[in-house]
Amino acid sequence: MDSTVKPQDTNGAVTVSPSTTGGLQPFLHDTVVTLHAPSLVISRADGQLSAGADGFYHGDRRALSRLTVMAEGIALAPVHGGLRGADRAGFRAILRGLGEVTADPAVALHRRRATADGRLEEVFEVTNSGSEQVRFRLTVRAGTDLATMEQVKSGQEVEEAPPEVPAGETIALSWSADDFEVRLAAEPAPDAIQVPSGELSYDIDLKPATSWSVTLTCTAGYVDGDQFPAPLQDQLPWRVPALRSADRRLDQWLQQSLADLDRLRLTDRQSPAPDRPDQFLAAGAPWFLTLFGRDAILAARMLLPLGTDLAAGTLRTLARRQGAVTDPATEEQPGKILHEVRRDTLQLADRLSLPPVYYGTVDATPLWITLLHDAWRWGLAPAEVEELLPHAEAALAWMRDAADVGGDGFLKYVDQTGHGLSNQGWKDSDDSIRYRDGRRAHAPIALCEVQAYAYEAARAGAALLRAFGRPGADGWEDWADQLAVRFRERFWVRDEKGPFPAVALDGDGRPVDSVTSGFGHLLGTGLLNAEESALLAARLTGPDLDAGHGLRTLSSDAVGYNPYGYHVGSIWPHDTAIAVHGLVRAGFPDAAASLADGLLAASAAFDARLPELFAGHGTGAGTAAAPYPASCRPQAWAAASSVLVLRAALGLDADVPAGTLSVAPTFARNYGPLTLNGLQVAGDRLDVTLTADGSVNVSAPDGLSVRTA
Repeated sequence: MDSTVKPQDTNGAVTVSPSTTGGLQPFLHDTVVTLHAPSLVISRADGQLSAGADGFYHGDRRALSRLTVMAEGIALAPVHGGLRGADRAGFRAILRGLGEVTADPAVALHRRRATADGRLEEVFEVTNSGSEQVRFRLTVRAGTDLATMEQVKSGQEVEEAPPEVPAGETIALSWSADDFEVRLAAEPAPDAIQVPSGELSYDIDLKPATSWSVTLTCTAGYVDGDQFPAPLQDQLPWRVPALRSADRRLDQWLQQSLADLDRLRLTDRQSPAPDRPDQFLAAGAPWFLTLFGRDAILAARMLLPLGTDLAAGTLRTLARRQGAVTDPATEEQPGKILHEVRRDTLQLADRLSLPPVYYGTVDATPLWITLLHDAWRWGLAPAEVEELLPHAEAALAWMRDAADVGGDGFLKYVDQTGHGLSNQGWKDSDDSIRYRDGRRAHAPIALCEVQAYAYEAARAGAALLRAFGRPGADGWEDWADQLAVRFRERFWVRDEKGPFPAVALDGDGRPVDSVTSGFGHLLGTGLLNAEESALLAARLTGPDLDAGHGLRTLSSDAVGYNPYGYHVGSIWPHDTAIAVHGLVRAGFPDAAASLADGLLAASAAFDARLPELFAGHGTGAGTAAAPYPASCRPQAWAAASSVLVLRAALGLDADVPAGTLSVAPTFARNYGPLTLNGLQVAGDRLDVTLTADGSVNVSAPDGLSVRTA
């Protein structure tokens, strides 16, 4: 997903140089992030915006880099703070010694934060609960460097912009650069303003049992509007289900995930109906709060049990930008689905430069086809499906023709630009594709999971073509069958534990023989037979991959394994959730249950907001999962994983065109009794109850035949 850069010398050794990186990527693991895309706020655990990546952001631009509060001559002692959903947070502190006549604290500061589209509101309320009148000066300091997100991510030091006091306005301070404007207002007005330092001061006199408060409101935006605006509040493209289970961790994980997903929504300005624009999910906060093809597709696919509107919006948004020409500079090709869209060129370090619309991904295209097929099965209106079929046919043609670099029948990638992503699957960091001995593979690279995506997409495409009376279905089924034969002949290798599929084929067609979490992406796609699926199920539950909190991206037995490696040892929730679902589809619910329990344990360690990824140490190093310090949190497919795990646990599947709905609980009994109300299939409500004795009750739309087991 990301554009992580790991500079390397000609021998493959990782090097770090301030001259090439501009600094170190800021850590986020101890921050509090509130968001309402395309805006977000990052602060310290005590609420202060003061260092690193801290700030109020809008549209990948930092509107405030500093917003701190202090009481002159008095120490502020933080006592509590954290999220209140997705877009709100609260922080409490004691003004130590002020008004105290016993050991009890007397004067407290409550800082309340609300984040909205292009707007940050901070309320500072001071309460005197003591018996003495107190007087003190409270000072808020505000400032900004107006840095771009890539400058922040690369750790660059950017000089603070000078503030202004607009004449004849109630605004306290303002900043501007290029076409970006920031305004900060205070109510009540400060007693004193120090413009160069951005200080707003208040002289406060509080009698016992009284309070005083000030509200600061910061607004930010681009003169020409947002690239991907926030949706209207009443246009949520899914139902919000209510879960009540015997495991409160599961309930809390789903509740927090849905709140975060709500605030990750963005809209497409190119939609033909501006009053109801198509919606999709931004990839994650803070680094990827924009359109990423792969991320948006996978997240929408995971959320299909909540409705098909998000999938439809995602499909159409990407179809409008589907490749139409061959352009080596952007890696665009006819039929190809893009990787990411940003407002400006993304420049990270000396070797990575991505154009505003960049197509450097090998897997978004087959995944787009499968999302269209699955949305159809969950009840997307036939007219909406049919409208997108020409795009599906173009995507299928891209898989067969343009993606087959070298002509051996496998989908591959190679960076043709010299400054794009060297790896173009979901594990897209420079060092992610390695041999077991630690050597890095060279392009063109054919990833094992991409062949599974292509197989599934070809069969899904064939089903769509046949159902809608379009030619070519038989040909795509034959293509899929031939791909499965080639995969079996070329990808399978062996180590001391037995046979397994290599993570990839390298540029010479040789297997890259490392053991990875990619096994989970093959299961349930149809690419494997029963014996092969059983081999991978056993591998996934081995201690080298299953860390107890989820799957490691690289086996801990491999040379190059690093628990903090972005794609070479860390744990990604979506990766594990895909394996959970694949294991259930392939007939291995017990293995799926173990991995799902690991994710639940991890969710508790992260206060139900699972991050993009976390460290791969596992339960052997401690009961709580350890963070990957620079991880996005929240992140779309990590949050959507909660729904996919629930779907797998319930054995939930839909085929609306065939008039059937399947509910076959597997490890859901571990969380029973369980009630899940407010899912959606065929455009109507779906409720599922699992009773204490294990029986299943389903309330489904009329016209669907419900199959339970």
